[in-house]
Amino acid sequence: MIKLDNNNHSVFALYYHLILTTMYRREVIDETIAKELENHFIRIAKNYHIKLQEFNFEADHVHILFKAHPNSELSKFLNAYKSASSRLVKKEHPEIKDKLWKEMFWSKTFCLLTTGGVTIDTIKKYIEKQGEA
Repeated sequence: MIKLDNNNHSVFALYYHLILTTMYRREVIDETIAKELENHFIRIAKNYHIKLQEFNFEADHVHILFKAHPNSELSKFLNAYKSASSRLVKKEHPEIKDKLWKEMFWSKTFCLLTTGGVTIDTIKKYIEKQGEA
């Protein structure tokens, strides 16, 4: 069962699955860099009412499950995270420049999926049945 959050005027459960890939899908993420990326996420997320639920990686991308509030500005958060983490990781690991010679660590594209406790079909059926006796 998903735990619902609330504020003064609403109840919500907003979970997102974010996938970020490195520029050119270069394989530069290792255990050390992944932990730094996770720590940057946690630090920056606090300013946007976002809480990390799960973080994992492969050499060329990360998967992040996070929870947000209705007032979270997701596009601003994503820009802040991608910019800051890119700058900080490249500063701490200059060897990355051998594979990523431009300023960017992350690809411009990303995948952001909403998640839920039930399937879309279940929600559709629930809505269709509203008003029936």
